[in-house]
Amino acid sequence: MHLEPGASSQTMLLTTEQSEENFDGFTDRNLVETETNSENFENYLAEMKDSSVNETQILHDVNGGIEPFQADEFVHSDAWRSRLKHVFVLSVAGKPIYSRYGSEDKLVTTMGVMQALVSCVKDNKDTVRCMVAGNHRFVFSVHEPIILVAVSQSYESVVQLIQQLNYMFYQIVSILTSAQLHKIFEKRQNYDLRRLLSGSEKFLDNLLHLLDIEPSFLLCAVRCLPLSLAARDNIIQTVIQNCSKIKNLVFAIILADNQLVAMVRMKKCFLHPIDLHILINLVCASESFRTAESWTPICLPKFDSSGFLHGHVSYLNDSSNACLLLLTVDRDLFFQLSECKKKIVQKLKLLGCIDAIEESITKGKYMVSQVCVPDLRHFLYKVRSTSQYTGPVFGSPYINECFRDRKSVV
Repeated sequence: MHLEPGASSQTMLLTTEQSEENFDGFTDRNLVETETNSENFENYLAEMKDSSVNETQILHDVNGGIEPFQADEFVHSDAWRSRLKHVFVLSVAGKPIYSRYGSEDKLVTTMGVMQALVSCVKDNKDTVRCMVAGNHRFVFSVHEPIILVAVSQSYESVVQLIQQLNYMFYQIVSILTSAQLHKIFEKRQNYDLRRLLSGSEKFLDNLLHLLDIEPSFLLCAVRCLPLSLAARDNIIQTVIQNCSKIKNLVFAIILADNQLVAMVRMKKCFLHPIDLHILINLVCASESFRTAESWTPICLPKFDSSGFLHGHVSYLNDSSNACLLLLTVDRDLFFQLSECKKKIVQKLKLLGCIDAIEESITKGKYMVSQVCVPDLRHFLYKVRSTSQYTGPVFGSPYINECFRDRKSVV
C-alpha cells in the first residue's frame, strides 16, 4: 500500500464540481410545479375535514392500529412552538425516530400527520417538497425508508433546509449503513428505529448545532487549520512514516477545533467533504475520546454507504485539542494502530508540532480588518479545486445573532 501526503499533486478531497449536492433536482421551477399540482391534495384535506377524520384516526391508519395517543400539552405550548427550527425524522410507516425538541413519544400524532401528507401527495404521483404557512416553511426530504421534515421560521432558504436534512440522513447512515437500514425495513416496515439509534442522539443534536453555526456545510468545503509549511510537512511526513506499512489502513486524519490539520490516504481513495464533516461531528460530539483510545465502526456515506470502516480515535495527549483518526477495513487492527499512534505522538512532540497546533488554535483566527479591504464586513473564500475555504471570525454587526442568521442566507 502506498500512502500519499496532502501535498501531492492530486487533491485528497473530491472537488466542488464532483461533490456538490443537487438536492434531488430541487429548483424554484419544481416548487411552482408542486404548488400547481396541489389541487388534489387540497381536495383530500377538504374531504378529511368533511368526513370528520381526526388526528387519532389518521394515526391509526398510518401506524397500523397502534393505541391512540393524546398529544402532550408541550406541543401546544408557546415555548415549543416558538423554536426557530424544528427537525423531525420518521419512517415511511410514520414511526417517530428523532425530534430536535421534545420527546418523540409525545409527537406520534404530529409525525403521523406528516407521513399522511407525504403519502397523499405520492398517491397523486407527485412529491411534496415545501409548504408555506405564514412565517413557517415545512420542508420535506424523503430518503426511503426515512422521511425527514424541517419546520422553520428562520431566514434559511428551502434549498438550505433540504441540504441540512440530507446531512441528517447521512448521519443516520453513518451509524447504521444504508444496507442495514433498508434490510431492517424490508423485514418489518413499522420497526422502531430508535432501538438501534439509542445513545446516538447526541450526534444528531450536535450536527444540527454545527449546521446552524458552521459555513463549511453550506459551502460543502472544509476549513484547514493555519500552520506553517514546515510544521504541516513535518506532521504529514510523520504520519506517512508510521502508517505506510500498515496493511488495509485507508485514511489517517488529524482534526483540531473542527478544522483539518492533515490527511493521508490510501492511493486512489478519496474523501468526500460530507464524509469529513461526519467525522468532524463524531469527534466534536463525543467527549469520551479525550479520556481513552476508542475503537468504533463508522460508515462514510459517500465513500461506501453499504459498510463500515473501523476507526481508532484518540487525542494526541490529555491536554491537546488535536484528534487522530486512523480508519481501516480490518476490524482486528486496534492494537497495531494503538502502537502506531504512540509513535506518531512521540515524533510530533519531538518536532514541536503539537505545540504548533495548539498555538494555531489559540492565535490562528483573524479579523476582517486584517485583510485591509475598506468597508469589507465579512467574507468566505472557497477554493473549488480543493474544497477548502477560509473566513475571518465574526465582527460587528454579525456579533448579533439576528444579523448572523441573515448573513447565512446571503
